[in-house]
Amino acid sequence: MDVLANDIKLDLNIDILPRYIAVEGPVGVGKTALAKRLAATFNYDTLLEQAEKNPFLERFYNDMPGAALPTQLYFLFQRVKQMEDLRQDDLFKPIKVADFLIDKDPLFAQVTLDDDELRLYQKVYDQLVIDRPTPDLVIYLQAPSEVLLERVNHRSVAMEKNIDKGYLNALNEAYQQFFHYYEDAPLLIVNATEIDPVNNDLDYRNLVQYLLTIKSGRHYYNPQAHS
Repeated sequence: MDVLANDIKLDLNIDILPRYIAVEGPVGVGKTALAKRLAATFNYDTLLEQAEKNPFLERFYNDMPGAALPTQLYFLFQRVKQMEDLRQDDLFKPIKVADFLIDKDPLFAQVTLDDDELRLYQKVYDQLVIDRPTPDLVIYLQAPSEVLLERVNHRSVAMEKNIDKGYLNALNEAYQQFFHYYEDAPLLIVNATEIDPVNNDLDYRNLVQYLLTIKSGRHYYNPQAHS
């Protein structure tokens, strides 16, 4: 199958395409933009976080301790509903690219909630997240906190203006810990520090060609930047 996306022609064997891809990573790393571009290339539907619908998120960025619990629970309920819809889609055979992995939802809770709040959250999570579809491939984008902060500042989202390096450091550490132990699906860990697979066509082509070789296990992708 020849796929033309943003003037890039890729020869893809439809039989080897992962049917359900989840793209993950901390804020600012580019997971949503990459998920959208992969979906366009593969002609897949997207399953995206809907942060703009969370009425607590702006309060969270202005007062993290005060608004962390309702923010986290809202996202949890939202993601569980999306997973329920996904399970019912095409007899449990989704063709999707998601910009989140629900398994990592507790990661943010561990970073932002105090001990009592975390215990309450965990009880809710354990009751709700029981039977969730497993991706055929998980892509974890990682970059240093200073790179993430630069990208967050560059995109100039008003509610994100109070994000600081300390918060990004905590997120990065939590993500690294989570994916160090993650074994539920094939995992591609991408060093996204020097590349831009969303806007640089060569970076994108190389990433897609690499990810299509993955069938199982854990893989590390550390490319160099292209001009």
